[in-house]
Amino acid sequence: MANKQVWTATGRRKRAIAQVRMTGGTGNITINGINIDEYMPNKMLIMDIKQPLVATSNENRFDIDVKVNGGGYSGQAGAIRHGITRALLSFDANTDQTREDSYRHILKNAGFVKRDPRVKERKKYGLKKARRAPQFSKR
Repeated sequence: MANKQVWTATGRRKRAIAQVRMTGGTGNITINGINIDEYMPNKMLIMDIKQPLVATSNENRFDIDVKVNGGGYSGQAGAIRHGITRALLSFDANTDQTREDSYRHILKNAGFVKRDPRVKERKKYGLKKARRAPQFSKR
């Protein structure tokens, strides 16, 4: 049996962490062993996940297997998108990165390469939430 080449990457968003395995194939995406259409409750999240593949014209070129945990559906979708982007960059690592048609140039201009650093702010003592103070009563 011939060895298939596998590109792996890790993506993160909020509290979610996604481990992405990308192999040559027909465009099937499975998340935690479940098809993407059954796992994700919203078509917008599925569209969000597939954005790097659409931007580089690779929708039907790779089979992607994802293990994701933590966070909610939106955070998981962002983590998967980040992981797919990193896997595509490792796939395209041998080409000249200064060219306009390189994956790095395309994905960076689309804003997919950088991890979104926004996370939930921690709760402070004396407050009800991170910034919400208790109601003030003058009398």
